[in-house]
Amino acid sequence: MSTNDHSELPLPDYDHLSVGELEHRVRSLPHEALERLLHYEREHADRAHVTAVLTARLHQLEEGSPQSPGSSVPPSGPKGEPGGSPVSPATSPEPYNPPPHGTPDQPARPVGNRFR
Repeated sequence: MSTNDHSELPLPDYDHLSVGELEHRVRSLPHEALERLLHYEREHADRAHVTAVLTARLHQLEEGSPQSPGSSVPPSGPKGEPGGSPVSPATSPEPYNPPPHGTPDQPARPVGNRFR
């Protein structure tokens, strides 16, 4: 069984899906479609994390796990929105530059017996 044509695959743009998208979308596929994807993956990219996701889902179906009523369309959500911390210059602490020797509570003492 050789699957070289992308149109034969049960998921459109299979090669461009992230592992997270793939993990979500394979839940709606029947056993035969998962086997076809697994065979295609092993013949082409053979990515270990993708084969692990497909194999795990095949085992779940063999153990009686039901197919999800989900679709083959990826979940929609905000994309490209910047995340991060709400820190701004107004909420940042004052810069602290410790002295080169000692601590602020115990400043360094000058050395009095230096040779010249």
